[in-house]
Amino acid sequence: MTDLRAAFDVLLKDAISRDRTTARRAALLKILQHERYLTRAQLIVRVEDKLGKGCFGESAWEDTFYRDMQVVKRAFSAAGHELAYSRSRKLPGYYLRGEPPVSAELSSILKGCVAQVDPAQIEILKRLTPAQRFRMGCSMTDLAVKVVAYRIRLKNPELSLAEAQRLAIQRGTH
Repeated sequence: MTDLRAAFDVLLKDAISRDRTTARRAALLKILQHERYLTRAQLIVRVEDKLGKGCFGESAWEDTFYRDMQVVKRAFSAAGHELAYSRSRKLPGYYLRGEPPVSAELSSILKGCVAQVDPAQIEILKRLTPAQRFRMGCSMTDLAVKVVAYRIRLKNPELSLAEAQRLAIQRGTH
């Protein structure tokens, strides 16, 4: 029989779209696949950014997070990795034993981004006030959302502008 990984991916994506617990656990796994030394609070913020505030529940969220991390730990173990927690002041948080602080894939992306930075543009940005830099960042974010929403509406003309913008923002967090 042929390799069924693609079939399992389809099933997993369906489960993620239907089940909040599976979505949380998949998000935790994906985050920790690329980044290490993230504390519980940092991981919760990152997952809530992807899935929405309160996705761990309003009460007993600590227990929910603990159970999720136990499953994520078993998943990493099944793939031959050991998820551990560092209590070091310098590098606290969850990490994969024997792995660098960021994955090779993320490191490559970051190096590519740094290589594209124009030193002259950095000097200009340094002269701006924090308020000016903040407004510039907001303006760029608004433009990006509008561009993505426009593309979404091209593919789904029945969507309102507000629905397309909501989808654009959701896609930006996944």
